[in-house]
Amino acid sequence: MMNSGPAVAVDRLTVVRGSTTALREVSFALAPGTLTGLLGPSGAGKTTLMRAIVGVQLLRSGSVQVLGLAAGSAALRDRVGYVTQDPSVYADLTVRQNLQYFSRILHTPAADVARVISQVELDGQADQVVATLSGGERSRVSLAAALLGSPQLLVLDEPTVGLDPVLRRDLWTLFGQLAQSGVTLLVSSHVMDEATRCDRLLLLRDGGLLADGTLAELQARTGQSDPEQVFLHLIDHGLGGAA
Repeated sequence: MMNSGPAVAVDRLTVVRGSTTALREVSFALAPGTLTGLLGPSGAGKTTLMRAIVGVQLLRSGSVQVLGLAAGSAALRDRVGYVTQDPSVYADLTVRQNLQYFSRILHTPAADVARVISQVELDGQADQVVATLSGGERSRVSLAAALLGSPQLLVLDEPTVGLDPVLRRDLWTLFGQLAQSGVTLLVSSHVMDEATRCDRLLLLRDGGLLADGTLAELQARTGQSDPEQVFLHLIDHGLGGAA
């Protein structure tokens, strides 16, 4: 099923968790085949927003459309890949066994398992039990599972946490290649230099969308060149809205 509109359309989204408004009237749209960075301080609402996009978050008001359907629709199951901050694989299985299991659930080609193992550079650990892997390696297994079946949308919650600089660079190169092939990616990060690798940036603070634009646009608005200083300036001065 093809979608000619935005890959993701969020309209006046409000989410309340307990007594806290986690997201407040957030609106934006993501074009297909783009790589968008989702940035913001801890507690800004990044994970809540990602959960809303993949359809596992209860909404107070507003709407979230994904590939032309309501977020969480059954028809999106094999079209959206989601990587949480915590590894979401089975610790007592090997890397290959985990991916074979998820591949069967998604009805993806058997060759997909070898493909995604190579994409996340785990060829040398393919037959290693996940419990014996490092934290960064476990995160890569989760990413590999999300890549099965070539999803049209990838929602990645801080996928490079705990990775060495070389692997971080290689994964961002992979993200860029996926975007060029038509996949839409929304990637949250707390590492500000990763902003330079994104087509577009969304900055959340206290549940609201503080800024939306390219890095160049946000640099021009703030008068800052260093990405970290750009976001500190936006946060300190409250310069919100689209660029």
